[in-house]
Amino acid sequence: MKRILTFIATISILILWSSCRKDFSFDQSTGNLEFSKDTVYLDTVFTNIGSSTYNLKVYNRSNNDIVIPTVRLGHGQASNYRLNVDGMAGKEFENIELLAKDSMFIFIETTFDIQSVVAADNQFLYTDAIEFDSGSNLQKVDLVTLVKDAVFIYPNRDAQGVVETLTFDVDGDGVDDETTLQGRFLEDSELAFTNEKPYVIYGYAAVEEGKTLTIEAGARVHFHANSGLLVTNNASLKVNGQLSNDPDILENEVMFEGDRLEPLFEDIPGQWGTIWLFSGSVDNQINHATIKNATVGILAENNQNAPIDKLTITNSQIYNSSNFGILGRATSITAENVVLNKAGQSSFAGTFGGKYNFTHCTIANYWTNSFRQFPALFLNNFIINEDNSSTPNDLMEANFNNCIIYGNDNPEFMLEEDNDAAFNFKFTNCLMRFQNTSNIPTGANYDFTNTALYENIILNQDPNFKDASNNQLMICEDSPANGQGNPDFIISPDVSGMPRTTPPDLGAYQQRICED
Repeated sequence: MKRILTFIATISILILWSSCRKDFSFDQSTGNLEFSKDTVYLDTVFTNIGSSTYNLKVYNRSNNDIVIPTVRLGHGQASNYRLNVDGMAGKEFENIELLAKDSMFIFIETTFDIQSVVAADNQFLYTDAIEFDSGSNLQKVDLVTLVKDAVFIYPNRDAQGVVETLTFDVDGDGVDDETTLQGRFLEDSELAFTNEKPYVIYGYAAVEEGKTLTIEAGARVHFHANSGLLVTNNASLKVNGQLSNDPDILENEVMFEGDRLEPLFEDIPGQWGTIWLFSGSVDNQINHATIKNATVGILAENNQNAPIDKLTITNSQIYNSSNFGILGRATSITAENVVLNKAGQSSFAGTFGGKYNFTHCTIANYWTNSFRQFPALFLNNFIINEDNSSTPNDLMEANFNNCIIYGNDNPEFMLEEDNDAAFNFKFTNCLMRFQNTSNIPTGANYDFTNTALYENIILNQDPNFKDASNNQLMICEDSPANGQGNPDFIISPDVSGMPRTTPPDLGAYQQRICED
């Protein structure tokens, strides 16, 4: 009983105390608000694509509860910015309350149509301001966004809103194993990507049978989520990037990446799908390109006996792939001066046999986003079927000359052979990571004294990359890879345009002085 009386008395005191408070008496703002920043930069967006959400924190440092008479965008309802103030969405707000020594968030987004203005160089700097109060109490926080014009390629919708799709026989063998993807075939007028405007692709842009997609030097190709390029039967992809005069400026290379341009998305893997070279596509060529943040950078399938290799890739870089950098399946690939790094599985995987020739390539994997099961380089000559049986196919050749194969795991290459098919490979003048421990593969394929398989190999010496965690795979002046290449396989200049010495350095880069 005593406890109940005590509780009632306490409640009564609280009620009386709260009835005397002046919490609900707000003073008008006097223009003394403080802000987390004086300008909010919303980074770069494409026309008609919404930005990420940015925030501004507003502080009331005074000892008084205040009310802000107005919070509005300077351009009012005509502004291309959108606000959320204290949980309310809009562009103009009245009587916003802010307690003493308290703060609130304002969230900001934008979508802008660049066609509504005359833009210089296909881009436009759009500005506005958030205005707090008016008259002598007026305070402003500027808003700034760079808006880029772009060529948009996306599948059509029918009257019911159903998105156009592409249906393919995945491996071209006529068996009922079709796949369906949102996307469409490129029109003839779309088969030349220039550097005049960026390209933004929704769904898969497909190259129809017998046609060629040509991508000029300096072009920028951006993909939305679950999007990519498809090159179909008897079709080709030609990526004609060029070396810039200044190797530190990459304006002439071709860039493939996601469509989010904010710094937060700069190195996030898996933002888009893949460049898919279907069975039957022919003579695909990629020169001076960077492919980043894909699920699989390049997926090449079948045609290992084609008179011209299915893919020739030179002077290019593939980074931050959530699964594979390059995935070959019973196909033929020639790679020269190619840099691969950071893949959730393997940077390069040649599976189900095929024909692969890599010269002066850096095949590295310094993935840190999650656990990975596969090494930087993986080769096999079979596939596992749904019933757990295996189907073998000849690994006709897999030659790695003057390469670096390294990473942050051990081992960084793995060979899986089915004895019912050929398994031909050789590493010549390569620096490789393969340290003998209890869980390392063994057998004749790992006999490093067998010069038919391994010739002039350097094992387990750190190549001394400039900064592998940031995809800077240049080798420094004291790298053990310096001067260890075989002149018979020299590719000069290197990926950055630097002339090779004789004997050449291993990997895609000639050594350089690495400054701290």
